[in-house]
Amino acid sequence: MQEYKLKRGFTPDPERIYAVLQECFPSEITRNGDRFETSYGAMLKISAWIEGKKLSVDTVSDTSVTDDELILKTNSAFRTFLYEATGYTAKERLKQAKKAVSGK
Repeated sequence: MQEYKLKRGFTPDPERIYAVLQECFPSEITRNGDRFETSYGAMLKISAWIEGKKLSVDTVSDTSVTDDELILKTNSAFRTFLYEATGYTAKERLKQAKKAVSGK
């Protein structure tokens, strides 16, 4: 499971996260309590929910997928989802993760 901070102006609203999931992953999305779950491409399961003021995401990859194009398409859609949901680019998220690990 990964937790992501939300950029200022990006509300921790579950309905907003649901809308972003719909936009990025054109597949059926189910609601399991406060979590939204779907599958897409090379990911068997994507779970997203708001915990406190952070976005929490848990993924399960399909290791049997060998189609490089499908894997790249899935990764691109996931990165787009994280950007649209949090407001931070991959580079900014990496910087925050390094900061969190170092404890600063």
